[in-house]
Amino acid sequence: MSNESHSQHSRGFAAILPRKHDGHRSRHTKPCCDTGGHRISANGSHRRIVFIGNPNVGKSSLFNAILGTKSRVMNAPGTTVLLEEGEYAHDGNTWDLIDTPGTYSLLPLSPDEKVAADTVMGLDGEKNPDLIVTVLDATNLSRSLYFLAMVLELGKPTVVALTMNDLARKQGAGIDPKELSHTLGGVPVIEVNGRSGEGKRELMDMVGTHFSGTPLPAGLTAVDPHDIDVPQWVEGNADARFDWAAHVLSQLNMQARDRVTVSDRIDRVLLNPFLGVIVFLALMYAMFQATTVLAGPAQDWVDGTVREWLTAGVDWVFNLFGPHTVDGWFHSLVVDGLIDGIVTIGTFIPPMGIMFICLSLLEDSGYLARAAFVMDRAMRCMHLDGRAFLPIVIGFGCNLPALAATRTLPDSRQRVMVGMLVPFSSCTARLSVYMVLAYAFFREQAGLVVFLMYVISIVLILLVGILLRKVKFTSLTSEPFAMSLPPYQWPRLVVLIRSVLMRLWGFVRGASSIIITMLIAMWLLQSIPATATAGSFAAVDDVHDSVYGVVADTVAPVFKPAGFDDWHASAALMTGFVAKEVVVASMAQSYSIDTGDEDERHQGEGSLGARLRSSFDESSGGHGKAAAIAFLVFTLAYTPCLATVAEMRRQFNMKIAMQSVGMSLIIAYVLAVLAFQLLRFIW
Repeated sequence: MSNESHSQHSRGFAAILPRKHDGHRSRHTKPCCDTGGHRISANGSHRRIVFIGNPNVGKSSLFNAILGTKSRVMNAPGTTVLLEEGEYAHDGNTWDLIDTPGTYSLLPLSPDEKVAADTVMGLDGEKNPDLIVTVLDATNLSRSLYFLAMVLELGKPTVVALTMNDLARKQGAGIDPKELSHTLGGVPVIEVNGRSGEGKRELMDMVGTHFSGTPLPAGLTAVDPHDIDVPQWVEGNADARFDWAAHVLSQLNMQARDRVTVSDRIDRVLLNPFLGVIVFLALMYAMFQATTVLAGPAQDWVDGTVREWLTAGVDWVFNLFGPHTVDGWFHSLVVDGLIDGIVTIGTFIPPMGIMFICLSLLEDSGYLARAAFVMDRAMRCMHLDGRAFLPIVIGFGCNLPALAATRTLPDSRQRVMVGMLVPFSSCTARLSVYMVLAYAFFREQAGLVVFLMYVISIVLILLVGILLRKVKFTSLTSEPFAMSLPPYQWPRLVVLIRSVLMRLWGFVRGASSIIITMLIAMWLLQSIPATATAGSFAAVDDVHDSVYGVVADTVAPVFKPAGFDDWHASAALMTGFVAKEVVVASMAQSYSIDTGDEDERHQGEGSLGARLRSSFDESSGGHGKAAAIAFLVFTLAYTPCLATVAEMRRQFNMKIAMQSVGMSLIIAYVLAVLAFQLLRFIW
């Protein structure tokens, strides 16, 4: 028991299958029974088991139910395609489990599909799987059978996991796993429920007994994936596979599947060209509010109460070694560096948690696939599909959970492109900067200025998206959008909570190191005195006299063409790289102004606003308003926050993160300079 000749002719469903004619022939000529060189001990340890299936069949839910928290998400080597893998213990053996991206065919049209195909076939440097778990959707068996036929033709041991059979029974079209196995000529079939975990032990026990092989059903022809032309094989044998699938279906009683279901009735509303858009936008607004309004009190509690608790605890520990230790540099490092980092990470957990809950609800209920159809036309200008609209909208609440929402995109190229667009969504943290400067320089038109910043944000997303598509993502072309719609179902609470906790832990584990390291570096710069009269280490009287101030002075002349070559502005922008929420506070600190509990309007109209007007007028040669607009544009376009960069690095890689940072800085600088140079003739 477990411990835990290209064919141009096609008919039927083959008419909408992906086509590609650029060739996909492996240079390897290993026999199909080769293990690919990975280690297998005498007792069967480290067998490689690959999970594969169509999108939205419950494959990843099943995979996570089997492994739980022991799974890890990683990029396929040399790609930005996400793979999930982990080790599974069974009867004293350890198996390597790999979850591949969903795909409709072994002839790939995207990087994700290529990784899935290469992984299951053992091509392009991938190790040969010892067994393939093919996940079939009981509510859409006809489509799943065609895909299963391709997998079985690979001649590798295969076990079928039948999902969503509970929903099929509700539709009056449930499938008997034993009958299906018999119809398939003895291929083992196990009914599972990825959302609840039912059947996972039986599935893994069945896996353990079939490493020696499974029978090939009559009507299919086995091939060696290392010695074939993949496009020719996929397309040339398409009709034979459909004939085989039709024969299997004829042996089963499938007539009940033609009736109208509850999901069909709901889709008449949610997929309506008019009503569907209204429902989608309403849901997006609700998610936007949830990640801002609902998360706000929890963030304030973490930033206030939790910070006080941690600081008090550190003070108590230090006092054990004498009262003088509280005034030392090490205490400052722990409180202003390490605790600041921990609290910063903690403040992002509420919006991230809420976003993960919302995404899980949309995914598990089956609505997310509908949203892609509803918004598909709107995203076509950037060669993205409708699912890309979701993270961009969420980004106006917070860029961090918006990056998490890119995981819903099926193509890694789309994920990376949308991930690089998300930072241009004007998050709520930037709003405080907009409002303070708007009230300081444009008191009567402050609301209009803030509104225009969001308009600029939307225009930037469109323009940068078109630019990226033409320069970096040239292979991302508009394809006919065909997608299977899973039936609607009620999400399961336990599964939802487990999924959210796993995703949150992945964020904390992946982003914490870079956030804490950078905050400690900021503390260090502000703690080192730069002049003889500045004070001592970690006790600098004026931040301008620290190394941080020297760096701000050094950076300031760079912004002269934008009209704000003042160290107060450059210091605030440097701090804003960590978090946009502290830009205004950094300005107040640099001017030695205590704003107390004043809101943004009173700060802009009060003493802070007066000092800002004075500094910007001086640095811009009397064109303070033009410089203020340039500063706002730069704040909008440059890197949103350190946590966003850390999450981008975690989800994609360091190269993509640095490219995004570099692109945003260049765009922000160019736009700020253009804004000032044009507007100084007006103001």
